[in-house]
Amino acid sequence: MSATRKIVVLGTGGTIAGVGNAQDAGVGYQAGQIAVAQLLQPVLHSGALGDVGFEMEQVAQLDSKDMDAATWQQLAAACQQWLGREDVSAVVITHGTDTLEETAWFLQSVLQPAKPVVMTCAMRPATALSADGPANLRDAAVAASQATPGVWVVAAGAMHSAKWVRKVHPYRVDAFSSDAHGALAWVEERRLRWAYQPLQPATRPGKPLLQAVLSVPPSKWPWVEIVYSTAAARAAAVDALAAAGVEGLVVATTGNGSIHKDMLPALQRAGGLGIPIWRVTRCEQGQIVLADHAVDAAVSELSACKARISLMLKLLERAHQ
Repeated sequence: MSATRKIVVLGTGGTIAGVGNAQDAGVGYQAGQIAVAQLLQPVLHSGALGDVGFEMEQVAQLDSKDMDAATWQQLAAACQQWLGREDVSAVVITHGTDTLEETAWFLQSVLQPAKPVVMTCAMRPATALSADGPANLRDAAVAASQATPGVWVVAAGAMHSAKWVRKVHPYRVDAFSSDAHGALAWVEERRLRWAYQPLQPATRPGKPLLQAVLSVPPSKWPWVEIVYSTAAARAAAVDALAAAGVEGLVVATTGNGSIHKDMLPALQRAGGLGIPIWRVTRCEQGQIVLADHAVDAAVSELSACKARISLMLKLLERAHQ
């Protein structure tokens, strides 16, 4: 990479910027306390990226459990601005782990970037004796300098796609997985080793979805909720959401798309009101398999939280047309 090409690091808070009272504490800390410029200092001093230039922007400073649409809008706008600069080759985003997979899929869906956008995080606060943030941030910068276009997640030495990555453990430093799809690549000694090259989604001319995201106030984005089909499920929750004005529902079904008999009538009532209803499996791996290769637009291969984002964005784009 030429010395004139820059990587931009956007900070949003999270555990990677967290501060605790004791060096040996991996819990009981306050997230989002350290500025991104300070987080980047160990990477700059290490010389891991050679003569690559960096710029930084603090987009937000929050615990990612509290991620909201307004911050998503600000982050999408910041990415669009920086990625549009010719001297910027990639963007790195520091983020909390709790909702990282949702933000990653949101940005991939909205931006469909022509340059790498690499998200990273930490499971231990910056003040911990064995903080994982500095190494993750270094690896994210390495990946950003060598990855193909798209939104990626780098943590614990592995790089995952925004589509499949999930947080699968509440405490371990290797808390992320892409389930059966596996990691796309690994960062090893300042090099990105690909397991396989991912297929890149097509970019839509004009990016009308991005225009909608940036122009519509977050308070007016469509309201989409997730409901789970479980043993002893009841219809009341679905009926209550429909009565309250929910604009879309994602059903996390049992097994291969099955829904409890007591919940099904409520979903049919909601559908009769014009509320779109998507179905995903609540199983950790795999997706709903339809009989005889049938096609059902209401069935999604995504996780429930990512399907919720996709349905919300679809409704937002449709309303903005």
